[in-house]
Amino acid sequence: MYANTPFDCDGAQIRACSRQLATVVTVIGVLDDANLDRVSQYAKRFVLREKPVVLDLGGVSSATPHIISLLSEMDDACSAAGVDWSLIASQPVTRAVRAFDDRLELPTVATVADALNQFADAMMERRRLLPLLTKSA
Repeated sequence: MYANTPFDCDGAQIRACSRQLATVVTVIGVLDDANLDRVSQYAKRFVLREKPVVLDLGGVSSATPHIISLLSEMDDACSAAGVDWSLIASQPVTRAVRAFDDRLELPTVATVADALNQFADAMMERRRLLPLLTKSA
């Protein structure tokens, strides 16, 4: 029997699941200054080339304003790998981000299904445009 056991990071649990369209990294619990770096390092392990990432923080019950470092590191890792990413944010995460900078725009979606649909639409659009790029003048 296969079990996706969560990785415990001092009050936060992380699970990762590779789906056909994206890798989903789910964090539940408390994100505070004590565990934020460890959560960030562990979550970045799942950023792979050619596979978008969904960072699901919908189960985070409390978040420090320093959570912006996690989001910035995920953005940098995904940019370096050349992949898109989406964020699902709980109310505490949204409040913490707004406390840091209320003008900050992040690639947020409401659910994992919404993120996967968004990635599927982007993939279909690239496939539709590919023949146009291969035609010579």
